[in-house]
Amino acid sequence: MGSILLPLALGGCQSNSTQPADKIIEKPDVQIVDGKMTAEVLEAFGRISSPTPSPDGTKIIFTLAYESIEENRSNAEIYSMDADGSNLTRLTTTAPSESNLRWIANGSKIAYLRKDDKTGKTQLHVMNADGSGVKCLSEVENGIECFEISPDETKIIFGSPIKAYNKDEELFKGLDKTSGRVVDDLMYKHWDEWVDNIPHPFLADLTDNGIANAVDIMEGEPFECPMRPFGGADAFAWSPDSKSLVYVSRKLKGQDYAFSTNSDLYLYNLETKSTENLTEGNMGYDTNPQFSPDGKSLAWLSMETAKYESDKKRLMVLDVATKAKRDLTANWDYWPENFNWSKNGSKIWFNGYYQGVAPTFAIDVQTCAIDTVAMDVCDFADVVPVADNAAIALRHSMRYPNEICLVSNEGVKQLTEVNKDLLAQLKLGEVKKVMVPTTDGKEMTTWVVLPPDFDPAKKYPAILYCQGGPQSAVSQFWSYRWNMMIMASHGYIVILPNRRGLPGFGTEWNRQISGDYGGQNMKDYLAAVDYMAKEEYVDEKKIAAVGASYGGFSVYWLAGHHEGRFAALIAHAGIFNLEAQYLETEEMFFADFDLGGPFWEKDNAIAQRTYANSPHKFVNNWTAPILITVGELDYRILASQGMMAFNAAKMHGLEAEMLVFPNENHWVLQPQNAVLWQRVFFRFLDKYLK
Repeated sequence: MGSILLPLALGGCQSNSTQPADKIIEKPDVQIVDGKMTAEVLEAFGRISSPTPSPDGTKIIFTLAYESIEENRSNAEIYSMDADGSNLTRLTTTAPSESNLRWIANGSKIAYLRKDDKTGKTQLHVMNADGSGVKCLSEVENGIECFEISPDETKIIFGSPIKAYNKDEELFKGLDKTSGRVVDDLMYKHWDEWVDNIPHPFLADLTDNGIANAVDIMEGEPFECPMRPFGGADAFAWSPDSKSLVYVSRKLKGQDYAFSTNSDLYLYNLETKSTENLTEGNMGYDTNPQFSPDGKSLAWLSMETAKYESDKKRLMVLDVATKAKRDLTANWDYWPENFNWSKNGSKIWFNGYYQGVAPTFAIDVQTCAIDTVAMDVCDFADVVPVADNAAIALRHSMRYPNEICLVSNEGVKQLTEVNKDLLAQLKLGEVKKVMVPTTDGKEMTTWVVLPPDFDPAKKYPAILYCQGGPQSAVSQFWSYRWNMMIMASHGYIVILPNRRGLPGFGTEWNRQISGDYGGQNMKDYLAAVDYMAKEEYVDEKKIAAVGASYGGFSVYWLAGHHEGRFAALIAHAGIFNLEAQYLETEEMFFADFDLGGPFWEKDNAIAQRTYANSPHKFVNNWTAPILITVGELDYRILASQGMMAFNAAKMHGLEAEMLVFPNENHWVLQPQNAVLWQRVFFRFLDKYLK
């Protein structure tokens, strides 16, 4: 381990938020023509996140971000409103984004993260609840990635990067300009970065003047906390008495880390400085710890199966005194995505996928009885109780992005409408639910999106949407890239099957896909296409298949097996060669579990079936024009996978295009790249389907 680069000043740094170095991004002025959704319109939506109620439940703070195509970046500001949605007030006006919002001082102040104007590093800031009195409280050399403040507000736990390993100083002596890396173990890169640094948890004193006396509570341990690539403040949980905290870490490195999902919850005692593993023996993920309001119980999400990153998420509760554990969802074949304790600790509120949508649920901690609080043709997310019988949540669907609402058994009340004016100018497609018979005698929930001003007497080209993941829900999601309203607005019918391998339909339906790539889930896709092709308003000769990640794999596989069903294909960040993917990806546990094992195990029937179905082996059957898009910072599915597929298509004599982003990862995140991606997407579809 390298030395810890975290000197902390006793006082806070100076901040001048009124004179930012960069342009402040405001709500864009976008022109809408004939009610049509375009790439530019899609980028203009306000993006709400992190709704956080005040301790007394009378206020809600959240961030609202806007994108600037011209500046090629986004900016999130902090807003406040009363609990009923009134008195919406903007609290910050800065060029850098704010995040990780927390109420402190009995709701009179707000703590949050923002880049410091002087250093450019993300630091802890605090301001009054009305936005005045902004003060920077930290000077952490490598910046703060996330934090949680103790209930008594005397301590703070935060994540900050340290060096991942020591260089051999003698080897690199006199070579200060070399870019070479010496690699001797796996997991040397992750998601979109080389593993030069890893986050560690630092415990520090917190006062009105700043943070001080920071201590790395995992010093000497070469492990991540929070875990890459998505871990944040949800890796930390303070006990209500502020005497202990729980953190999440996968205490493995190198090859062991690459092949494991075994994260654990660790209880750290502030007085004794001792650490106890609370989940030892469970070989899957343990994440999202939360103490009950009285501190007597700890809840968390747990997966049982080793290496299986899409296993059922069990809602577990630990008795802190006896260490006895209970699975509250043992008799329920669905699972939470995130959760929060009710104010009185008698229930836990959560959202989870269920039959193609994501309702709000509440489970009784003693009886395990589950109440469906709110369910509609929409998804709820980030459910946070504000009273024993009510919670705030984000709500979205294929027809609108996130807005904040109040959820209770009495109904759902909309609290924000930041995109109301923009949505009112658009012609949006109708979303309907269709039950499609599958080849094995089941029924599959399939969403169908119709174009605006739909006329059943006309024939329309159609798009089969192939989901990534592979175990990611096809619910009422809103996406800023795979957006169903923009596809419908361009005159396409969109078909979205909840094929095998998706959550929301029970553990058997979800798990079936593992070890069966190219199997039943592909039959499900073809069943949906054949079912919809019989509709009079669908032009069966003008159907495309599109998708990203596993959806990209699906497109490549369908390219060799569609028997003339598709007139065009689009794959982003897709797996083309499964044997190469097994060795190229960084999180080896995923490939090892889902593909069934390595391709050199000739007596492994599941693995051999997987590799026999690799899309690259069926290029001789390819007939449809194909568009391939990749990001060169994608270390989950390397850009070379898409490049191989493009080369194969061209050598096979097909019409093919490729769009390469040198500065994007598994997604397309930068505004100008996002707009270009949409333009290329629809130019290609229109060429072959219209």
